[in-house]
Amino acid sequence: MSASNGRVTWEQAVAELLADPERAALARDCYYDGTELEAGQRYWGDAEWQAVRKLMPPAAGQALDIGAGRGIVSYALARDGWRVSALEPDPSTLVGAGAIRKLAEATGYPIEVCEGHGERLPFVDGRFDLVVARQVLHHASDLRSLLREVHRVLKPGGRLIAMRDHVISREADLGAFHTVHPLHQRYGGEHAAVLSEYTSAIESSGLTLTRVIAPLESPINYAPLTNEQLMDGIAQRLPRVLGFNRVARSLLRSSAVAACAVKLLARMDHRPGRLYSFVADRPGA
Repeated sequence: MSASNGRVTWEQAVAELLADPERAALARDCYYDGTELEAGQRYWGDAEWQAVRKLMPPAAGQALDIGAGRGIVSYALARDGWRVSALEPDPSTLVGAGAIRKLAEATGYPIEVCEGHGERLPFVDGRFDLVVARQVLHHASDLRSLLREVHRVLKPGGRLIAMRDHVISREADLGAFHTVHPLHQRYGGEHAAVLSEYTSAIESSGLTLTRVIAPLESPINYAPLTNEQLMDGIAQRLPRVLGFNRVARSLLRSSAVAACAVKLLARMDHRPGRLYSFVADRPGA
């Protein structure tokens, strides 16, 4: 069944993506290709998850994966020893709770699947050591309510890692973001907010914001690009004068030069929908 306004459902939009050979790379980048298990295994081994892992509490415990989608984060958490609750409002067997159940059955991992929304979490207070939300905050119908709920279900000293949320520089840029997003025109569910909207919502929830990760700062945001591909892309955008691009590409292989370049570009990066990530803790450990 099609959604209102002539658009399709999220499940239908992804099914169309998978059926289009010309967009196979996009399907792979979004971890929609292959089986749920194959996608989870690939995500667990990719640079994005390796970077996320470094932000986690030192000991695995109870984790909540909000907006779990197809279950790639739930899989990665469970494989790393966490006991996982996966919350997903869509029952779809392709991109929702049904897919996560298939994944849990295939692996035998301790993944509890719950259907629901982050604004009303069906969990008792202080249950989780870690909450992970990958590409979730920008989908919230009420961002502040969602984050208050995250604060409520975290244990004192527990951590929120919110990853890959779309940021715009001003509200007027939202239309431009919608225009470039590859799936928004089909299902209409994408959103983006100014950076201060995310940070103020996190802080007003009672959580302590400990880190804001800029778009080019970590593979958490720029994956599936590798660091080498990112630096090559930067070099290609520099003036093509007297082989300057080749020199720049060589210089950018230096971690010190690359770090300086990223800091400089961060000040000039105003792309609508660029990705930010956030780390926040519940005080009181």
